[in-house]
Amino acid sequence: MELGNPVLTTLVGLVVFYIGLKMFSGGMKQMGNLDHLSYFIHNPYWMFLGGIVMTILWQSSSLSTTAIIALVASGAVPLPAAIAAVLGANIGTTGTIWIAGFLVSDGMPKGDTLRIAIAHTGANLFMSISLLPFVHHIARFLTKY
Repeated sequence: MELGNPVLTTLVGLVVFYIGLKMFSGGMKQMGNLDHLSYFIHNPYWMFLGGIVMTILWQSSSLSTTAIIALVASGAVPLPAAIAAVLGANIGTTGTIWIAGFLVSDGMPKGDTLRIAIAHTGANLFMSISLLPFVHHIARFLTKY
């Protein structure tokens, strides 16, 4: 959609994005009772994998994080599991750079594209896996504030 003025177009896009996130967040809060998923929801390792898959499928760590925050706010997901899911979303977001690399390189990324993808994935993977065993401690620390 072209409105003629790039500043106006940007502002309209931001407003539409904000309204969409608010509607998405409201819908997630209304999900309410998720007892049939309690085994997965209360297990940080399953939520970690869920965060990875969710972000790869949606191609948006912002959307994944918004969904996770809404589920925590509604009481459907405990904080340690949510922290694990956000760590998973951090890894899932590296899928975007791999997809871009495949498209730019007409197949497996090569050269600088491959090095950037490996560095991005490696840094996120190292950080997430390093913090994953400590999600309960992180949650306990965060509940003080």
